[in-house]
Amino acid sequence: MDDHQQREDGHGSTGGISTHDGSNQKGPTVKVIVDLCVVPIGVGVHLAPYIAACETVLTEASLKIQLHPNGTAIEGEWAPVFQAIEACHQAVHAMGCPRVYTTVKINTRTDRDQTLEDKVASVEALLQQLPERDQ
Repeated sequence: MDDHQQREDGHGSTGGISTHDGSNQKGPTVKVIVDLCVVPIGVGVHLAPYIAACETVLTEASLKIQLHPNGTAIEGEWAPVFQAIEACHQAVHAMGCPRVYTTVKINTRTDRDQTLEDKVASVEALLQQLPERDQ
């Protein structure tokens, strides 16, 4: 199938998927929203410099990011997002951190595009419909 043909499921062939043997097969581009939590281990309790280094890597990768108290939300295409996560590990190790523990939550959709803002806005809209509570 060439780049202009449609697969039987109706999705075009628009991106590349790396295989275990290193070859590159054409396939659909996968947009992903990831929640990333990088935990440097063996460097004490002051972790902000390591997190700042990772945030810099993500920004330089031109990914849409949103820092929050327990990690970073990332929006982008699959390959660049996971390349940036690897680069975060490399940056933190380069700062002298002997061990990095990371959790990654992955969200993909095929029915429609959804942004970080869309996900938050849908919950906020529902909260606006709830009656006010006494505080």
